[in-house]
Order: sequence, then structure tokens, then C-alpha cells
Amino acid sequence: MVKDVDINCLYWRSRRSMLELDVLLVPFITDVYARLDKVDRELYVRLLTYEDYDIFSWFMERATPKDSELQRMVRMILDHAWFK
Repeated sequence: MVKDVDINCLYWRSRRSMLELDVLLVPFITDVYARLDKVDRELYVRLLTYEDYDIFSWFMERATPKDSELQRMVRMILDHAWFK
């Protein structure tokens, strides 16, 4: 089970310096994160360690992460955004 404190911390870490990232990350953290398994929650936290420019490039599909697990997380976030 994910603690509300953890989600609140990650909510603020998901707020980035780019509105384009906020629009994707904030709904994902509020709608999906708590339902992820431990591996995917850790993967999301790892995604947040990357620079905004890299994450933005991945979400705009101009580049892909070298790590296949990060590729999967990017796809999960993008898929969530398309269902909105």
C-alpha cells in the first residue's frame, strides 16, 4: 500500500518546470501511481531523476530512453494521457 505522504511528495516532484510535463505527470501520479506494483513505482521515481529536457523529448517521441524499462514507463504515462 502506498502512503498518502509518499504520493504527496511525488506529486510535488512530478511538478516540473515545463507545463507540458506537468500535464502528463501530475494526472499520472494522482490517478495511476497508487495502483502500480512496487517495481513500477520505483521506475516512476527513477524517471523523475532525469532532466526535464530528456523527459520532454521522450514524451514528444523525439527520442527514447536507452533503458527499455523507462521506455515502458514513458508509454504507460502517454497511454494514460490519451485516455483522458
